[in-house]
Amino acid sequence: MKIQIINILLPEVYHRYNQKYEIRQNLITGCLGLELRKINSAGIRLIQKVIQDKKGLNLTVKNTNQYYDELLVIGSINSFSELSQEIISLQNEYLGISIKNTVHNWINYESIATKIGNKTFQNNNSYVVGILNVTPDSFSDGGKYFNKDLALHHALEMLENGADIIDIGGESSRPGAKKVSVEEELDRVIPVINEILIKAPDTILSIDTTKKEVAFEALKSGVKIVNDISAGNYEYEIFEIVKSFNAAIILMHMKGTPQTMQQNPLYEDVISEIYDFLDDKIQQAKKAGICDIIIDPGIGFGKTVKDNYEIIKRLDEFRGLGNSIMIGLSRKSFLGKSLNLSMEERDIPTIIAESFALKSAARFIRTHNVKNAVYLKKISDYLRNPEGINV
Repeated sequence: MKIQIINILLPEVYHRYNQKYEIRQNLITGCLGLELRKINSAGIRLIQKVIQDKKGLNLTVKNTNQYYDELLVIGSINSFSELSQEIISLQNEYLGISIKNTVHNWINYESIATKIGNKTFQNNNSYVVGILNVTPDSFSDGGKYFNKDLALHHALEMLENGADIIDIGGESSRPGAKKVSVEEELDRVIPVINEILIKAPDTILSIDTTKKEVAFEALKSGVKIVNDISAGNYEYEIFEIVKSFNAAIILMHMKGTPQTMQQNPLYEDVISEIYDFLDDKIQQAKKAGICDIIIDPGIGFGKTVKDNYEIIKRLDEFRGLGNSIMIGLSRKSFLGKSLNLSMEERDIPTIIAESFALKSAARFIRTHNVKNAVYLKKISDYLRNPEGINV
């Protein structure tokens, strides 16, 4: 069963769900949708029983197959919380607690904390993750920092500009990128990791890899986060390695592989498909014993231009999963295609798009231009907490 809180008041979202469920009601300010997918008939009957005696909630059911259905409850976030309590009181704890947890995650998103190394990253602040590609072929800066000394210099520069985390990658994940061997990837990243931690030992480093061997060696060298664009799909053992070092993990959604992901990606509903995928991966990571998890909807990884904009617009729906959200949209092709811009012209659109993501639910901004993102981070934090201004 999957449970998602939906911004039903967005016109295009309402239109889509109205087609699916035939809502037949006027929505008022504060209305949200609570969608339950893959729910059995017993669960539906119980929710119907509770809702028929309650004001402020409306229910529509869609039959999907002989085993499971989908339903949409429309109401306020508080009414969803009351619904969960009544279901629990009727002895269906699994269903009631599942709804309760989703509602709790949504309401308390700002209170979520992620421990990385010896630092705690609170969701009432925002953070900048600087990209360091030690590759000859990454889409934006391939080859620019392929040299160890140049990579070190750039990492220290990003730290000086205020980066909270440096994310190091030794294999390009651009559309159509070729895979590299474990040995080649290790030769690219491990010397850079070592040099950074010699020069700046308190740096929080992330390794951008899908390979368990690279993750292991990077963590052994002092890295604190594994950023796996496959979310463990390529090598499940990566979860066990992360747990063995008590490290954090970033789980990203990608449709297909870097070699195939942009070959006509199609979704029935891009947000719910990403949501369900990330929910499954969070459960896998937790089952492996990992406590500190960040999720990333994967802008540009098997998505159309329209999909990418919809993800940014509806990013806050991922709050229901209960984990901090990272967004990586820096200089990506959807900006170039929609605005007809070259790679060199994308920094201003990047910071504008990042500001919308941050205003919604992103708390970690993975970016090339750290200086711009740090300005955004500070302004965002000041707007969230004006009392924190010391001038």
